[in-house]
Amino acid sequence: MAQLNEVDQAELSAVSSKLEQLSPLEAAEGAICWTLERCGEDVVVASSFQDVVLVDLVEKAHPGLEIVFLDTEYHFPETLAFVDHFAKQKGINLTITHPEVPKDEFVCGSSNCCQKRKVEPLARAIAGRKAWITGLKRVDTPERVGAPVVGWDPGRQMLKVNPLATWSDQDIFDYLGEHSLPMHPLQHVGYLSIGCAPTTKPVPEGHDPREGRWPGSDKTECGLHI
Repeated sequence: MAQLNEVDQAELSAVSSKLEQLSPLEAAEGAICWTLERCGEDVVVASSFQDVVLVDLVEKAHPGLEIVFLDTEYHFPETLAFVDHFAKQKGINLTITHPEVPKDEFVCGSSNCCQKRKVEPLARAIAGRKAWITGLKRVDTPERVGAPVVGWDPGRQMLKVNPLATWSDQDIFDYLGEHSLPMHPLQHVGYLSIGCAPTTKPVPEGHDPREGRWPGSDKTECGLHI
């Protein structure tokens, strides 16, 4: 699928409209199933492992589908341990990317660090695929409020599917509890939006979770979704 024609755009619009009418869980399951039916296994799931809801939903729909984790080389040790333990415990088909630059170049928090350590590695991981599935939620940032459940990524010229787009943070928390899934250990100590260690701080109770990302700057996105 190199590009969308009018029929494809109409299909995306119809699918998205239908999914919008469902509960968050039904929309997520429906989006994943539709993507697999549309693209087969030519799909990559990108997960930050801040939570494991998306990974769990995908594993239930298609065990063994490739899951990509972007190792920026600046993650918290707790994040790396959490990813490793969960992947081994569940037998996930996990691909871990690494930047093609030394750790002392484009260091975390510097200009273009996210481009070199996240955006470019993701581009290599999903190159040539028909679709990528993300954990993006509309509640994450103001820039994401219009994100479709199923859409087209014009920059990458592929389908971009956001099964959790309509989910709230409470929906995530409830799903983890109902399905006996582990929480990221740092969430127990106030880290509600978890990125790289040098640019992530805990957030006081009742505050916007994203306040903990890139504190002291006006940055809200790493570049993966814009």
